[in-house]
Amino acid sequence: MGIKIISDNRKAFHNYHVLEKFEAGIVLYGSEVKSLRNAHVQLKDSYVAFKGEELWLQNCHINPYSASSYNNHEPERARKLLMHRREIDKIIAQLKERGLGMVPLKIYFKDGIAKLEVALVKGKKAHDKREDIKKRDAKRELDQVRKSSR
Repeated sequence: MGIKIISDNRKAFHNYHVLEKFEAGIVLYGSEVKSLRNAHVQLKDSYVAFKGEELWLQNCHINPYSASSYNNHEPERARKLLMHRREIDKIIAQLKERGLGMVPLKIYFKDGIAKLEVALVKGKKAHDKREDIKKRDAKRELDQVRKSSR
């Protein structure tokens, strides 16, 4: 079946340096899965937090499923993430040691199961963001020159 990307968090690459990526499962209700299949999800302001020894996805907005009646879910509820214990321990150690953060990058279906790609990130300063914009603009201009010279 493969991978079908539903939504990605482009803002994360603009605001953070991505250091390491992990794949996590998500505990979802049925109406949330149906909304995900219709791509009614927004990762823009979401983040990953710890409660005890568990990872939780916060502020991820999944629209209520329109065909569902009384059994709908709360759009921005906290959702538990599923990862192996050794990965969670590794993440906890790095977060405490280096003062990093965790944000979701993508949400997708992998062989019919909803997965979330999360990353350890370090915040960018304003000058880093400006440099990235300059590099992107320069690359775009070079590509346009190459394309027009053909």
